[in-house]
Amino acid sequence: MSGAEDVFASLGASLAERGDDLVEALGETGYMLGVSLAAAVVFGLPLGAAVYLTRPGGIRPQRLVWSVANFLINVIRSFPFLLLVVFLVPVTRAVYGTTFGTPAATFSLCVVAVAVYGRLVEQILREVSPGIPRVAQTLGATVPQTVWRFLLPEALPGLVYALTSASISLLSYSTVLGVVGGGGIGDFALRYGYQEYDDVLMYFTILVILVIVLVIQAVGQRISVRLDHR
Repeated sequence: MSGAEDVFASLGASLAERGDDLVEALGETGYMLGVSLAAAVVFGLPLGAAVYLTRPGGIRPQRLVWSVANFLINVIRSFPFLLLVVFLVPVTRAVYGTTFGTPAATFSLCVVAVAVYGRLVEQILREVSPGIPRVAQTLGATVPQTVWRFLLPEALPGLVYALTSASISLLSYSTVLGVVGGGGIGDFALRYGYQEYDDVLMYFTILVILVIVLVIQAVGQRISVRLDHR
């Protein structure tokens, strides 16, 4: 039997034994990504818009609001993720009653998602032509109308691409949540591949992660291009 045949035979045996665990791990990763991305859109988008609007020289300058929101984003983004997970243990326990399991582990991921996407939203809105909000103000639009009817439609392709980048970062962060029982594809690779010295299964799992990243990147870029009518 050739070397390649040995590899495929070993992989087949490993998947026969661990296939159900792999599927479960993929489901856990999908759950973590789905929930954290939802949190990014629901909370990160308004947070980023608030930083953009209230910044010095912005549409509605509010130094206190800008300072607090900007500080929170900077602190959360600069925190090493694993240390942030540990730091949020008391809050996670208060919310979920436990610190173990996929839902509890996802809480920390949601916090990071809000901060990461909030900053990206602010940066994307800064790239919108200054003439857009001026036109909105000339037409008598309120601040909420300026955001929802003028700024966000103009920035939508960039916001979609930013969400794509955020999702890839969150996938990377999710791979370390196994330390708090979060599971996921990264935890699967470490537990059944690295720790059990099954190199073939570990490299196969890494390949699966790479494929997921490439798919996310391709889909996000395609949607962003379709939305860009400039």
